[in-house]
Amino acid sequence: MIRLHRVTKRFACGTEALRNVSLRVDAGALAFLTGPSGAGKSTLLRLIARLERPTRGRIMVNGLDLGSLARRREPQFRRNIGLVFQDHRLLFDRPVHANVALPLEILGYRRTEARKRVRAALDKVGLLQKENAQPQTLSAGEQQRVGIARAIVHRPALLLADEPTGNLDPELSREIIQLFLDFNRVGMTALIASHNLGLISALGRPVLHLENGRLEARHVTEPRSGG
Repeated sequence: MIRLHRVTKRFACGTEALRNVSLRVDAGALAFLTGPSGAGKSTLLRLIARLERPTRGRIMVNGLDLGSLARRREPQFRRNIGLVFQDHRLLFDRPVHANVALPLEILGYRRTEARKRVRAALDKVGLLQKENAQPQTLSAGEQQRVGIARAIVHRPALLLADEPTGNLDPELSREIIQLFLDFNRVGMTALIASHNLGLISALGRPVLHLENGRLEARHVTEPRSGG
């Protein structure tokens, strides 16, 4: 699903966010990306989603070489990716169901099908009863769940999450991670950046550790066989 070969990312200011990073995440796997602030976790996820481009190296996602991907094909490429951000990035001028429906609007889904998918996504994250609420009336954990529902409403093959539990208490963090585990069990590949080492270590899932832009620990992840 994801292949990086000797990827380096240097920004215009001269900062080198990633240095010769190589990794593999197989289809059907769930892996965690750890490391201190500034280690390059967010940059790595943005490169995989083609929100940034590498300075050097090769990135392949689902068999597609991103180096040869034309700009006009980027929206089609992202149809198979769900993105979860730490700061939620919700639109406060529209209700929860309209926030979740945004990817479907962009993809041109019919209103009846979009409505069905939005309700299913909200049900999965336990917020169906909040579909008509305004985002600013929700708790931080509920806002994060809305962001997750929006990321999975179009049923992507790959889910990328950047510190999805960063602002949540331990109980809510466990609930959010459990959602990702549930999605993974039905076949969704996931790469999750997180500082929550205590929670991650108890799960027994592969961990990729970044330190100063370098991959200090690399585990080749294998697809789950079930359960």
